[in-house]
Amino acid sequence: MIFAKATPEISIAPQTLFHVGPFVVTNSQVLGAIGAITLLALLLATVRSIKKNKRGRTMHAVLWMFENLYDTTVEVIGDKAIARKVMPLAVTLMLFFLVNNWLGILPIVGSVTYHGHELFRGVAADLNTTLALALISMATVQAWAIKRHGFFGNLSRYFKNPFKDPMHAFEGFLEFIAAFSRTAALAFRIFGNVFGGEVLLSVIAFLTSFAAPLALPLFYCLELFVGAVQAYVFFMLTIAFISLGLPSTEEDHGHGTASDVAEVEPIQPQAQ
Repeated sequence: MIFAKATPEISIAPQTLFHVGPFVVTNSQVLGAIGAITLLALLLATVRSIKKNKRGRTMHAVLWMFENLYDTTVEVIGDKAIARKVMPLAVTLMLFFLVNNWLGILPIVGSVTYHGHELFRGVAADLNTTLALALISMATVQAWAIKRHGFFGNLSRYFKNPFKDPMHAFEGFLEFIAAFSRTAALAFRIFGNVFGGEVLLSVIAFLTSFAAPLALPLFYCLELFVGAVQAYVFFMLTIAFISLGLPSTEEDHGHGTASDVAEVEPIQPQAQ
């Protein structure tokens, strides 16, 4: 049975709702599926509007966002060819978190229960999800580093002979540790902010009781902002970590010159 819950219940782990064969379905997965469907519907509607040349505010907003994210990716990566390949994953992760972060502050989240468990929970408030997506992000970082440096060349970034080159061997050890700390930073940063926001909304709603409609709007606006910022931070950190694993311009001749030319040539016709 589904009903509204009177008192807040704080749980770090997601709650199991039911089983589909051997698979467990949690409340964060339910809201995550709704968020994924919502995002997919929005993007499909935008593509349909573009094909039919129907201009609307939603289409312009989505296109404006993609253009700015693309410019940011090119600026961070420094190579348009690589940026075009890196951007889809980074933007997908950002939009996934953005939509689900905003869905996670709806009043039904944390207040509606199913058989004694919360029916909905924000995806980013589930550490399993943020850790899984952080691992995907960092695996992409290593894949790009291997592609550009080679397998053994990538290993040489971390492991050097401490007797021949002790300074760079120590730096490589720190870089190896940093690879794990970056994964933890991606996972825990967005988890902590989103989970803390949901707890804050639940506590404020409980404490203010009948005055909640007057007290909560300010906190809803705050969480909308925090949700958007954390999604964007995940995007920025993903492309920044990929950029750190790529060779510098001096190490990778040919890429810097081509991207510099590509940066300049398209701008002049647009200005005219």
